[in-house]
Amino acid sequence: MTVEHPGAEAAEQAAAMLTAVGMPRMPARVMMALAGSPDEGYTAADLADRLGVSAAAVSGAVRYLVSMRLIHRLSRPGDRRDRYDLAEDSWSGMITANAPLYGTLAASLDRIADENPEAPASAARAHEIADFLRYLAERMPRLAAEWRAGRDEAEVPEAPGSGAGGEGAPGG
Repeated sequence: MTVEHPGAEAAEQAAAMLTAVGMPRMPARVMMALAGSPDEGYTAADLADRLGVSAAAVSGAVRYLVSMRLIHRLSRPGDRRDRYDLAEDSWSGMITANAPLYGTLAASLDRIADENPEAPASAARAHEIADFLRYLAERMPRLAAEWRAGRDEAEVPEAPGSGAGGEGAPGG
């Protein structure tokens, strides 16, 4: 008997997109399955069943995602099995946490370019990438903060009868 899971097809498509941009396949599938999980999350066995994979495959993916702080363990009193769910604010947190890496990469690329004066076109490309990475290092934390502020503002309960509806983050 096949159990239908919320958003299963869209989750697989999203996982394929994440894989296409470099995320390992099984962590991408687990993360997108968790996007459609029940509010109490999924156990590793639930994830293996939903994805049609082994418990070992789920275990490795969960370990990877927990280390990236994209998902977290949920514990329930009286339940010995760990449950997993997406971490709150995981994407913006991950992007903000990685911003210093962009600056470090930019400095390395500048050094590469500076040590390669005999290849001006190559050096120019390296400097251009470095400039872009510095831009990301500066803008990504600000963009995440702006998004959080807009989200928090949208979550403020409105006075009864105000007539405004709408949920979620700005623009969504």
